[in-house]
Amino acid sequence: MEWINLILFIVSAVILFSSSSLLVRALENIARFLRITEFTAGFIIMAIATSLPELFVGISSAVEKSPALSLGNIIGANILNLTLVTGMIILVSRGAKIKTRQTKKESVYMISVAILPLILFLVDGKLGRIDGIILIATFCMYIYHLVKERKGFKKPLEDNISRYGAVFNTSLFMVLLIIMFFSAKYIIHYGKLLAIDMNMPLIMVGFFLISLGTVLPEMTFGIIATLKGKGEMAIGDQVGTIVVNSTLILGIVSLIMPITANVTLFMIGAAFLIVSAFLFTTFFYIGYKLYVIEGIALILLYLLFVFVEFFTKGMIG
Repeated sequence: MEWINLILFIVSAVILFSSSSLLVRALENIARFLRITEFTAGFIIMAIATSLPELFVGISSAVEKSPALSLGNIIGANILNLTLVTGMIILVSRGAKIKTRQTKKESVYMISVAILPLILFLVDGKLGRIDGIILIATFCMYIYHLVKERKGFKKPLEDNISRYGAVFNTSLFMVLLIIMFFSAKYIIHYGKLLAIDMNMPLIMVGFFLISLGTVLPEMTFGIIATLKGKGEMAIGDQVGTIVVNSTLILGIVSLIMPITANVTLFMIGAAFLIVSAFLFTTFFYIGYKLYVIEGIALILLYLLFVFVEFFTKGMIG
């Protein structure tokens, strides 16, 4: 029975990854047709698109009354994006170049936004509906901030998409959204069963099993964009995704169902998220290129996170 649940969980995750990867490509084509700037595409359009798996997982977990899965997924996904995913992007591209000072400033803003839900959780041991309103309001302020600062990012995406192509990609986008919704629902269902089978807290299932599946679109988009010489778009997607995950998605989930979780495991995840965000921003801010050695350091930090979480789980039972 355990193997059946694991297989069905993996199948659901593969469907979610495949549909979300196709969705990102469809949305990128739509962005090209509309001649949106690289900044807008990376920080807003692609960040939201690649965060849709987390959104559907979050909504499904709240409806299933297991919001700890979403909290673990968001923290785990944010740590993954800041460490393993960014590290892989740097290694594959042999160093990611940053061309504008404004992009570097966004990484600093990202730290405060990523820490906000952690602070709100520690106030009373949960993310309630008031916290959800605060997080969604923060997301709206972030979007306003980006629109206001968009003049620092003027380069548009190359337009090589016909009107027919735009219509096709828009239709494909809608179909993929439906597929993602149902695959996320089954991920939550089988994720809960796996938590029981493996005697793992829901937040740990979110940290590792679910987050690994939901960050694959970011990794795929980031690596492809970097190899095409769009390193700034790839990093912009990483920064934007952290903000979207930490504000909009957790805000929506906590509005549907207040989020509680194992405090000890949460604290370890929160600590690693803060360290990851600080390290990422430090590497990002001190120069205009992320080097291979920095990518390796980020990957090693994620491996340390995995070890500490499972060691602590063994200690507390």
